[in-house]
Amino acid sequence: MRARSRQLQLIAAGVVLLGLVACGSGASAEGETWVPEIVARYPHDPNAFTQGLLVHDGKLYESTGQYGSSSVRRVQIETGRVEQRRDVDARYFAEGLENVGDRLFQLTWKENTAFVYDVDDFSEVDRFEYDGEGWGLAYDGEHLIMSDGTPTLRFIDPADFSVERTVTVTDDGRPQRNLNELEYVDGEVWANIWYDERIARIDPEDGRIVGWIDLSALYPASARPNDAVVNGIAWDEETDRIFVTGKLWPAIFEIRFANRERRR
Repeated sequence: MRARSRQLQLIAAGVVLLGLVACGSGASAEGETWVPEIVARYPHDPNAFTQGLLVHDGKLYESTGQYGSSSVRRVQIETGRVEQRRDVDARYFAEGLENVGDRLFQLTWKENTAFVYDVDDFSEVDRFEYDGEGWGLAYDGEHLIMSDGTPTLRFIDPADFSVERTVTVTDDGRPQRNLNELEYVDGEVWANIWYDERIARIDPEDGRIVGWIDLSALYPASARPNDAVVNGIAWDEETDRIFVTGKLWPAIFEIRFANRERRR
């Protein structure tokens, strides 16, 4: 009986192990949690309170927050060197960042203002007002997509910042709050969740969360300050490289998923 019991325990352990391997493989089944593989680790300014991140022409563009230290930056990926920086007036707390053509759009938290900069020299070329808070920003090729801490995503015309439609983000039918930094990745909206180690993968048509990405192993919460939360997603569409970081993190991680397949 003991031998039989031991055999059953070994079989059960093998089943659990196979399940863990499958979960970490990046298989694209709906609702599954992907666990990333680290491709590379690059330096990142540990004083940068990252609010927005994107890749444009092979360079990282970053929005940093907090009153008195908000900025927009162009950063060399491999070295973390800040090539260009524009500081934001201390009255504003900068948030999400996105580029549309030759323009950068930067949100502010509670100041109801979006700044628009020339992508090359960071000169201000326009600004818009909006209702509510500004958190994250992405671009799907037609609309800017904006989060505000609620379960609602706004789809915005970049020409005049008017809201053309909204969608409520849900996880198994329940509204998902605290949507933070956003990135449009191959037909999905990826969203950091404030004070969560995961990225939500969202269907932009109906707001359904179709899966999660677990970043908890990249820079364990036990090793960093409480406000150094996961925040920052950038996808280079041309090379299919994915970068993630967090507020006050000393590194940016390039990651991949074993079984992720591009839609095009």
